[in-house]
Amino acid sequence: MDALDLLRGGELNAAVTSALVGIHNQFLGRGPTTASTFHHENVVVTLMHGVLTPAEQSLADTPQADAVANMRHAFQELMENDFRAAVERLTGKRVLTFISGNSVRADVSCETFILDGNL
Repeated sequence: MDALDLLRGGELNAAVTSALVGIHNQFLGRGPTTASTFHHENVVVTLMHGVLTPAEQSLADTPQADAVANMRHAFQELMENDFRAAVERLTGKRVLTFISGNSVRADVSCETFILDGNL
């Protein structure tokens, strides 16, 4: 995509959401129940709700919740390169920093990208 073809505003948000949900599906076999992306200046954030599988949800309500959190963290590390590549392709900016987190009890994940320039 060249500079003239880059998406802006809501179209960019929707494209990033779609790309990250697709990667999530590819690696985990299912995507979140809902997801949304927003951006401001050089920050892009995608929130995904309902990311846990039924088995993970069952474990999250037990003393094994830490095991689910650790496994989710490992998956996010596995998906990082694909997430970065998608955001770079769609924004035309280099990802300087990727920060990923989960709340197992709330069943929410957050993917945050700090870019090398404002959108």
